[in-house]
Amino acid sequence: MIEILYQDDAMIAVNKPANLAVHRSKMVGNAEEFLIDLLREQVGDNVYLAHRLDRATSGVLLVARNKDVAAALGQQFMERTIHKQYLVVVRGWPEPGDNVIDYPLPGSRETGPRREASTRYRRLATIEVPIELGRYPQQRYAFVLAEPQSGRFRQIRKHLAHIHHPVIGDCQHGRGDHNRLYKQYFGCHRMLLHAWRVDFAHPISGAPMRIEAPLDEAYTSLLERFDWKLPYEK
Repeated sequence: MIEILYQDDAMIAVNKPANLAVHRSKMVGNAEEFLIDLLREQVGDNVYLAHRLDRATSGVLLVARNKDVAAALGQQFMERTIHKQYLVVVRGWPEPGDNVIDYPLPGSRETGPRREASTRYRRLATIEVPIELGRYPQQRYAFVLAEPQSGRFRQIRKHLAHIHHPVIGDCQHGRGDHNRLYKQYFGCHRMLLHAWRVDFAHPISGAPMRIEAPLDEAYTSLLERFDWKLPYEK
């Protein structure tokens, strides 16, 4: 069962599990299950995606009950009036304070034209674990709140890799040695990128909405192990 965070006659917000493809595409290869199909079966009606999340990413996904609502939500995404907050675990310690990555990114094709892309981020917590890897006897990791200001393909993942703080568990843009460390020592087999909060205007009433998706057991266990707390300020 897909966890439903909110629903009414116009839309549904779900908590997408990590490693579940949202819909059929060339990007997901041999996936056998798709969130959109599972949700249609679960609610017994047609549903329409308002946006996407990468297969490996978990968290808030907005789904419309008809095409007009999907278009209205899509317009908010295009106009960048939707505010998204992601929780991320990265290698290394980014600079403290509020920071911005401004770095143009291509679309799904790396050789395609680059378009402006901006991600705000803030370091929430850090840890140094006494595990030897390569030439370092200890490894540094950080808990980060990321807020994309644009919606490019794999934007947060590419931006954090660009500043040499890749997302843990990212097989495309991350570090394989650190991903293996998390599997071996922490039993964590997922990418640690979670769409935590989405603020938007209801597509019919215009009322302000905030949807928050709880973390799964693997992510929660890691936070408890590192004694990291969720940010609850606005």
